[in-house]
Amino acid sequence: MIIHNATVVTFDGENRVIDDGAVRYDGGTIDSVGHSLEVLAQYPNDERWDAGGLLLMPGQICAHTHFYGAFARGMYIPGPPAKDFPEILNKLWWPLDKALDLDGVRSSAEVCLVDAIRNGTTTLIDHHASQRAIDGSLDVIGEAVLQSGLRAALCYEVTDRDGSDAAQAGIRENVRFRQRVERTRDEHQGRLAATFGLHASLTLSDDTLSKCAAEADRFHIHVAEHPVDEYDSVEKSGKRVVERLHGFGITGPESIMAHCIHVDAWETALLAETGTFVSHQPRSNMNNAVGAAEIVPMLRGGMRVCLGNDGFSNDMFAEMKVADMLQKVAHGDPRYLGADKVLQMAVHNNRALAGVFFDKPVGIIAPGAYADLILLDYYPTTPLSSANLPWHILFGVSGGHVHSTIAQGKTLMRDRDLLTVDEDAVTAVSRTVATSTWERYWAMF
Repeated sequence: MIIHNATVVTFDGENRVIDDGAVRYDGGTIDSVGHSLEVLAQYPNDERWDAGGLLLMPGQICAHTHFYGAFARGMYIPGPPAKDFPEILNKLWWPLDKALDLDGVRSSAEVCLVDAIRNGTTTLIDHHASQRAIDGSLDVIGEAVLQSGLRAALCYEVTDRDGSDAAQAGIRENVRFRQRVERTRDEHQGRLAATFGLHASLTLSDDTLSKCAAEADRFHIHVAEHPVDEYDSVEKSGKRVVERLHGFGITGPESIMAHCIHVDAWETALLAETGTFVSHQPRSNMNNAVGAAEIVPMLRGGMRVCLGNDGFSNDMFAEMKVADMLQKVAHGDPRYLGADKVLQMAVHNNRALAGVFFDKPVGIIAPGAYADLILLDYYPTTPLSSANLPWHILFGVSGGHVHSTIAQGKTLMRDRDLLTVDEDAVTAVSRTVATSTWERYWAMF
């Protein structure tokens, strides 16, 4: 297939913008990028897709999300509003994850995957919890991912908050699923990956952390999202969170530490020294009123700070906008962060993180990369170039502009028509399953 007559945004090291550009992919991999006349002349017999001047760029990547949170939308939470993040966990997220059965796990994932296709997010790193439906939960999510045509790295959130049996079941689910992914690579064609999920230091004992560390070499965990995580760690161990986790081997160049809002300078230095990925979720942080992570000094120090959404919509363009504005308002300085640094997180650092899990590059238009592509009907009213591209992305482009979505060479949506998922059926099932989930949730109060 050759997509031609497009404005191609490569998101390579130079953020090239190719007017009247073309991209050829064979199977699931890009093998030619250039001007339309050149690529069409080189491959005269290929199938052609005339983009009609649409913007063509790589599919977006989400560094940290929670499919299981989909049913929180519109849900009544009993009692007075939660006054802080610990109450939000106790009143919303922990009862909700216990209310999910495997039907709810599947349906909530399907809802999020439809949203991802519509918003052009083709690679997602999910962190799952369903404490009364642990066994096989990652298989259910993985099957939904494969059906959708997207790619994802999955894990289960190990925690001690529901007792040792549940913690052990979470460990088993992570280990079993990673073994299955590695064993069945030919079946999923590299579109599934696995890491090892941990909830947070505040719900993990030393014994459980030791057991987890014995089973894996890379991890995905929430870190210092609220000061209570730090208070708990100091009380348990005399160490702050990152230092405590580092002692168990949880840090490292293939591990993700989400949020890192309340880490101190020494913890930040340890994250940098170990090459640990940090994922930033500004919409969630604002919603939970937990603060703004110091991502500017992290980036200045060369840390690999990525961008996730923590279960908010899979419009990563919206997440980029909020990332920029949150830093400006938090520091009272309109010069703070900036669109170029936002793209460093959302594009280049997210691509490096995806490289941990997948055997070919994603998030870039270049020969040898997976053909994860999106077309957008964004027609800029001012000049567009590699120099001003970041500001067009932040102040012009949105997920609503996504016209077509392709993952690994397979068209998932064309002209806003979903081809791999029956959205009406997903929505109908979701309404029914969400009702049952809510009833179980309310029964806990």
